[in-house]
Amino acid sequence: MLRLAPYRLPLLIALFCTLWSSAFSAAKIALVDSPPLLFLTARFLLAGAVMLLAAAAYGQKLPARRDLMALALLGTVNNAIYLSLSYIGMRSVSAGLAALIISANPILTALAAAAVLRERLSWRKVCGLVLGFCGVAFIVKARISGGIDSGQGVLLTFAALATLVTGTILFKLLTPRGGLWIGSGIQNLAGGLAVAPFAFALESTGSITPSWPLLIVLIYVALAVSMIGLLVWFYLLTVAGATAASSYHFLTPPLGMLFGWLLLGEHIAPSDMLGIVPVAYGIYLVTRPAGQAPQPAAIAEKSCAATR
Repeated sequence: MLRLAPYRLPLLIALFCTLWSSAFSAAKIALVDSPPLLFLTARFLLAGAVMLLAAAAYGQKLPARRDLMALALLGTVNNAIYLSLSYIGMRSVSAGLAALIISANPILTALAAAAVLRERLSWRKVCGLVLGFCGVAFIVKARISGGIDSGQGVLLTFAALATLVTGTILFKLLTPRGGLWIGSGIQNLAGGLAVAPFAFALESTGSITPSWPLLIVLIYVALAVSMIGLLVWFYLLTVAGATAASSYHFLTPPLGMLFGWLLLGEHIAPSDMLGIVPVAYGIYLVTRPAGQAPQPAAIAEKSCAATR
């Protein structure tokens, strides 16, 4: 068995943050030519079908009934509810602002993990979380003061944030068994089945404008974000604690604004760049391992062996 390279975990974190942050701008592109819920239905069903086929090719079997129900619940929360609220909210807020709001996930997750999961919340982590929150709040306040984004869209995005925190804690509480491919495939399929009735009841397929950008974004978010991103995210949740894993979302503000600027031409103000400084240092404080903590590579090795 090949041992994990020491740089594997940082590379996976960088991959997840890139996929996660780019998804906000990709969603804005898709919403130009498609209603949000119909697009999400197609995204989840496509990703779920491909991942279940991959699971079958790897010989992975369906998990026990309890785990199957847990995965379906996680798919409904993490995919259907969270992304539906995010996509509807992004019709009236910028991709950069949506990324900023969602990046507050570590603060709420850390508090919830301390109360529900009994994860240790040291003063160093508290300081890091406060710094990250202040940096995000500073950037959000500066952007909202321009009057560009709607209050309703902001509220919907905050509701999406609360759902994401709930899904993160549920994953750590339920700890469903099963291979990553089949587990993620079930979650995507459950998300698609949960969104579909609302999509066809509230939206019209006639509102979809077939275009190359829409097709490219659908393939990207289904195969890259929903598949690879979800696999990497739950792997990070398994390797790290909920607080440490969620702290990587503090990288969402600079990357989200970068993709918004590159793909959508969204404006980046000097105040945005200033707010990134406490955010970056907050990540360092929260994710820095304690002196006697196991090395990430060793933890990852044990996790991989358990799932084989």
